[in-house]
Amino acid sequence: MGLLLISERELQRIEVVAQVLDGSLRSATAASLLGVSQRQVQRQLGQVRDKGAMAVRHKLRGRPSNIRISALKRDYILSLIRSVYPDFGPTLAAEKLAERHGIRISSESLRQ
Repeated sequence: MGLLLISERELQRIEVVAQVLDGSLRSATAASLLGVSQRQVQRQLGQVRDKGAMAVRHKLRGRPSNIRISALKRDYILSLIRSVYPDFGPTLAAEKLAERHGIRISSESLRQ
């Protein structure tokens, strides 16, 4: 099958779900341990039964985010900020981009 890379949180989730599957732990207790609802634990149990340990792994691991700003748009925004708004902070730059250029981007995205 290959090497399976998982985080500590995912490893803890696998251990708790395994305890529920072998009957040594109730799903309500597992839900409180994991900090999720009992329905989420039941859903996770079904996935682990079908797919094994791979079910708890985050599905976007190794792939770009679905809400990522395209490289072309990012480069355009950065060139605008560097040329027109070089001394603006991220919040004011985001406001001016929206007001003058019609580009809506969060200040946190600019900060990053």
